[in-house]
Amino acid sequence: MLEDPYKKWVLENLDRPGMSQTGLANALGLHPSAINKVVNGKRQLKSHEVAGAADYFGTNPPGGAASAPELTLNTSGLVAGRVAGVVEAGTFREVDEFDQSEPVEILLPRDEKFPYARQLVFDVAGDSLNELRPRPILSGDRLVCLAYEDVAHEVELRDLMVVVVQRTRDGGHFREWSVKQIELYNDRAEFHPRSSNPKHKPIVVHHDSEADDGVSVEIIALVRRVMNEMPGF
Repeated sequence: MLEDPYKKWVLENLDRPGMSQTGLANALGLHPSAINKVVNGKRQLKSHEVAGAADYFGTNPPGGAASAPELTLNTSGLVAGRVAGVVEAGTFREVDEFDQSEPVEILLPRDEKFPYARQLVFDVAGDSLNELRPRPILSGDRLVCLAYEDVAHEVELRDLMVVVVQRTRDGGHFREWSVKQIELYNDRAEFHPRSSNPKHKPIVVHHDSEADDGVSVEIIALVRRVMNEMPGF
């Protein structure tokens, strides 16, 4: 087990009225299981998470009040976003059900409209949205998204939303993540590439379809921002 200098502080504060592991996870932009690992000594809080926990608890972390303001100042308005993987149309990758590696996280601005939704990050490969308007999404871009299951109860899907779609086959053993633009009709939803490459085709899901072709389709994320880094550094 890991010796976390903040574990006792976290446990003491979680025992206070109104505090919970779920509330702390939401404040830090983490899945509740990450806080459970901290509580059980299987994971350490990262420096930016300590600052976020101090904000949530309303108390200074161990080490004195002098260290807390500096941490809070440097990470003000930032939350952790999980780098989920690559979106690439037409590429099914094998799903590793036993992957126990710690997810990669980066600091992102808090989404003020949906502050308690998890932010997921996807790296774009391929050219399936290279003609999207008003701004194309290009290979090498990084998408900052909201986990759809966290906001589905309050966000209604609309025409021309850009989403990350998951298709699975072979009983869920293979998975394709791709980024598409929605077109909604009375009897179906269509997920369109906006591409100069004719090999990319729309995914059409009929609302009343009972056919089972072994492939399931679902929306897993709503795209909120697109990032990229300039070359040469």
